[in-house]
Amino acid sequence: MPVEQALEQADVTVATPDGQMPAFLCKPARSGRFPAVLLLMEAFGLTSYIRDVATRIAQEGYVVLAPDLYYREPTNHTFSYDQVDAAMALMWQLDFGPPIENDLKAAIAYLKARPDTDRIGVTGFCLGGGLSFLAACRFSAEIAAAAPFYGMVLDEWIEAVQDITVPMLLFFGGQDPFIGSDRVQQIETRFQQLGKTYTVQVYPDANHGFFCHERESYHPAAADHAWQTLMNFFRLHLSPEKCSNKI
Repeated sequence: MPVEQALEQADVTVATPDGQMPAFLCKPARSGRFPAVLLLMEAFGLTSYIRDVATRIAQEGYVVLAPDLYYREPTNHTFSYDQVDAAMALMWQLDFGPPIENDLKAAIAYLKARPDTDRIGVTGFCLGGGLSFLAACRFSAEIAAAAPFYGMVLDEWIEAVQDITVPMLLFFGGQDPFIGSDRVQQIETRFQQLGKTYTVQVYPDANHGFFCHERESYHPAAADHAWQTLMNFFRLHLSPEKCSNKI
């Protein structure tokens, strides 16, 4: 078993055009520069689970930022996994146009401005999976790689795949009721037609949310494989000396 390294954790704020966006920051306690990961939350908000994932990634030697994308709302920002309807209702109140794009841009800029960060990768789950896809469409010039988990992708984002210039790793569950195999195929076909660098990983027996051990849909084998695949992907593309490699 690898020895756990000391981490620094802090609640920070990210300046956006619409105000201060709270975020959770986690990084190795030692000095130096590290690759960074922007971790985008599920529809359930910046929960203890998302903070746990941030800590887990930071243990691997990354500076991790997980923003609260519900910061504009005066209501409760986090939900338990049995509050699906409330979480989905708040998620669909988000404006997926310029406001959310500005939030992603601000979070990336926050990481880039830190003296302890190097290349930036993006990952996220559910809502955050879709927004990881969007980040690659809009901000490929600012990041080095993106790895969405079971993200619901809007039609206009599929059109915008033409603007992606970074390697992509996309995870899906074969039993996901929200993202059918036809949609996954549509996404993959678009990447193929445009000659993009990508990998689509589908776990045939896994459902939506398979990575989260707190959800009924947790699939341990898929989650373990996805974790190792994600870490290999980030090591390959976020390490400066390996940034030009392909998956």
